[in-house]
Amino acid sequence: MIPSQTLDRFDAFLGDAGQSFRGVVIGGAALALLGVTSRQTRDCDVLDPPLTDEITRQAREFAALMRIEGLDLADDWLNNGPASLAGILPPEWRERLVPLYQGRAIVLHTLGRSDLLRSKLFALCDRGTDLPDCLALEPTQAELEEIQPWVALQDAHPGWPEHVSATLSDLAGRLGYGV
Repeated sequence: MIPSQTLDRFDAFLGDAGQSFRGVVIGGAALALLGVTSRQTRDCDVLDPPLTDEITRQAREFAALMRIEGLDLADDWLNNGPASLAGILPPEWRERLVPLYQGRAIVLHTLGRSDLLRSKLFALCDRGTDLPDCLALEPTQAELEEIQPWVALQDAHPGWPEHVSATLSDLAGRLGYGV
């Protein structure tokens, strides 16, 4: 999906149904809406609030309509997959939210830069699939050094801190920081 086009259409769909949604979005959809990346994404990750049954139903109905029109949109394209991240981000993350999307029925925010970097660097270390997004965010060497201790605390596996160090060192090297 192309996040801006999909959200524009979902915004109209929700508005026509008399529904509205406000939320905090992260991941690839947020990066695309911010203009950091231009890639398509398979979903829209809602960090907060938990999706209501009604919004989930509306999102599924919208996905079915999009598939009829030939667009491949999964039923769970709008999801709370990363919701657990809200409990481990620094407590003041809500104070750093930035506007992301304003429609007729949908208002979205995303994490401030430091918290968005935290989420993507943690994902890079955890899943290993977020390298293009991390490169696109172009974290500075100082940002990598600041965030590394936080990422290193996010998994209890004994080898996790070394893995985080190696992964972020590799990223720093790719960014030209000569680590």
